[in-house]
This record gives sequence, structure tokens and C-alpha cells, in this order.
Amino acid sequence: MAAERLVVVGGDATGMAAASQARRLKGPGELAITAFERGHFTSYSACGIPYWVGGAVDGPGALIARTAEEHRARDIDLRLRTEVTELDLDGGRVRTRDLEDGGKESWTGFDKLVLATGARPIRPRLPGFDAPGVHGVQTLDDGQALLETLAATEGRRAVVIGAGYIGVEMAEALINRGYQVTVLEAREQPMSTLDPDMGALVHEAMCGLGIETVRGAAVTEVLTGPAGRACAVATEDARYEADVVVLGMGVRPETTLAAAAGLPLGESGGLLTDLAMRVRGHDNVWAGGDCVEVLDLISGRERHIALGTHANKHGQIIGTNVGGGYATFPGVVGTAVSKICDLEIARTGLLERQARAAGLRFVTVTIESTSRAGYYPGARPMHVKMLAERRTGRLLGVQIVGREGAGKRVDIAAVALTAGMTVEQMTTLDLGYAPPFSPVWDPVLVAARKATAAVREAGV
Repeated sequence: MAAERLVVVGGDATGMAAASQARRLKGPGELAITAFERGHFTSYSACGIPYWVGGAVDGPGALIARTAEEHRARDIDLRLRTEVTELDLDGGRVRTRDLEDGGKESWTGFDKLVLATGARPIRPRLPGFDAPGVHGVQTLDDGQALLETLAATEGRRAVVIGAGYIGVEMAEALINRGYQVTVLEAREQPMSTLDPDMGALVHEAMCGLGIETVRGAAVTEVLTGPAGRACAVATEDARYEADVVVLGMGVRPETTLAAAAGLPLGESGGLLTDLAMRVRGHDNVWAGGDCVEVLDLISGRERHIALGTHANKHGQIIGTNVGGGYATFPGVVGTAVSKICDLEIARTGLLERQARAAGLRFVTVTIESTSRAGYYPGARPMHVKMLAERRTGRLLGVQIVGREGAGKRVDIAAVALTAGMTVEQMTTLDLGYAPPFSPVWDPVLVAARKATAAVREAGV
């Protein structure tokens, strides 16, 4: 009996985790695995790229969890620099193009298909955005291209367009490389993944770190010099000189192939799957990682959240199901953490606008505390914002902005959200305490106490 044929499209976290897990469960005689990756690298940490660019970590080798040779040694036919250009679902095959062999095309058949095509940086269709010197940062190839530009550029002026996670992390990377950095953000505050009042704290800190951060700056064009390279960024009312331009405007699901094949997409353009990560309506097609939408456990809606934590879990679940086992992915609460220099930024659950969109009635509280006991050396300020449902007191979301010790406190709230706890229940959590680590009342619990009082005052 011939082995089943598994084809994986995309060779990073989800794709290769799925292939590896399927191989653990089924040998080559039972399952033949072919994986296609259009880049030069596989199984790498895209989250580490800003820290590679900034010089905090070596790369790209340090960011690769498993090389192509290691995958091939486990009987996975991994083909780098090979782009999948078409999905023929009825015929059970994919069309590929060899990017190193003159664009040679061929077809590969499958019995089971995994789509792990990731996400692509948002690149507006405006003049100059495709010019040399303008860089998106999504893959190791992108990181390498940016480093080559930095090495070849004499000037030290950088403009980052967008102040989301990638934008602020790349601003830090460029500051660490000695660049004069300007961040242009179209919204009223940086970090649209926070509420505006918490984003204002990030803006204040960025300016204090020497990063010129311009709010309400809608970019209209990237200007180019005589050689055709980016030399400045224009907004509606100003011009910002630039020797390099980095895009930090977020990402969108890379579902071009899926859309062309008629697979179901959600509001954000991400693939829709069931709990087993199987594409809805297609028994032998799975998808995971940055190209899918996932269930938000708090709002009950589908969301696109591009994070390596989810991507790796999706791959494990897909590989288990493809390999004959059973596993599910229940959903997310939307936890994320980042930093810019010594400022830590974290959130989990819903923002105010998301809670309103879900039709929830809620109260909000914001507290200022410290990372350690106030009398202990090194105590730093920390702001915690908490959302709770009116009447029930159910925790809906938490945002934290502060210095050392702030970011990972969001995990307390993530667990509470997953467990469906109320803010009153949170006040009794038995958290670790010693003056070097926390005040006697942890900042998250201080916020929970205040939120409990706000729920009681709000009544029904």
C-alpha cells in the first residue's frame, strides 16, 4: 500500500511543526511529507528579527530552531526557494516554481494539505513604498536585506512608519544601532493594540528615549532621490528625511493562494478553521499560524492574531491530526507583550473598543503602582488598566505599561481570563511576594480590587 502524501505550504513555525509532529506519529512508509518554502530559511523565530537587527542577538543562525538538513534527516522532503503558485484542490495537487532554477514549474500531488503561508507586512499602494531602501520585516530574508541596506548606507536617519509592535521594536533596534529615529503613526497614539490612554504612556516614554514620535501623521509618499532610493517620507503637512525606511504598520494574513482556490476567509482575510485546525468544509486541508483567524474566548468572535506562540501550537495540533491522533485548539485571549528599550508593554483580553463591538457593558479602572516594594531599591512605576463586565464582574481585559517587571505580569491576567474569573475572585489569588519582586499587593491585584469596587458601584 502506497504511503499517504502530505504537502506543507510554508516552512516556518506552523508548517514545520506540523510536518515534524506528523512524522513522529507516522513513518516514511505510512506518510510521505513534502514541504515547500520560498525563502532561504526554515523553522526560525521571526519575533527575534528586531533583536538581530539591533545587535542584541546573533543571526540568522541563532534564530533558527531546526535547519533544513535536520528536517531532511527525519525524512521530510523540504524544498527551499520553492514557491507554491496554485492550489488544485479538486485534482489534489499544488503547482510550484523553483526560484533558483529559472522559474521551472511542476506539480506535486497530495492526499493531505497543510497551509502555513504566514502573514505579509502591510505595504500601502502609495508612491515610493516599493523603492529600494524601504523594508518590511517579516522573514529572515527581510532582516538580512535590511541589515545589508544599513551596512551600505552612510547616513544615520531612519523613519519607521507605524507604531505597532513591529514599529516600536524596530525603533529600538535602530536606536541601538546609533540611528536618529522618527516614528510616524497615523493614529492618535502609538500601539493601537492598547487603549489610547495607555498608548499615551508609550508615546511619552518613546519621546523620553529620544525617539521622535509623531502622532496623527498619515504618510502620503516615500520620496526618492536621483538613484531611485528612498530619501524621505512625506505626510500631509511635513517631510522627514530618511536614509532607510522601515514599515511597522502591521501584517495581514497571506491567503492569496487560499482565496484563489475558493477556501473560506474571515473578516480580516484569514482562513477559517474548525477546532482541529481543519479548513472549514475541506476534510483534507488544514491551516494554522499567521494565515488563519482564531476564536477569541472573551468576545466569542474570530480574530487575526499573528504570534509565534499560536503558530507553534497550531502546528503541533495539525501534525497530531494529520498523523492519526486527535487534538484541538480552543482559542485565545489575545495576550501579547513587547518592549521598547526599558519600557515594557503588555495586554491581554479586550480593549474598550473591542468590548463595545462585542456588545458588552463594562467598567474600567487604571492604577499606578510599582514593580517592587516602594522602599526596595530599583522600584519602578507601573500602570495597570483593567476592564470588567458590569453586573457579573467577569474580567474582560488588562493592559500594563511599565519598566522592568511589568510585562510578564500580564500572564496573571491571561490565566484569569482563560479560567473565566471575576475581578473579585482575582483579589484572592495567592501570588508570590517578597520586596525585591512585588509590593505586598501586586499591581494586578490592586487593579482587581479597584475594579471590584467599580463593579459594585455600577450595579446592573
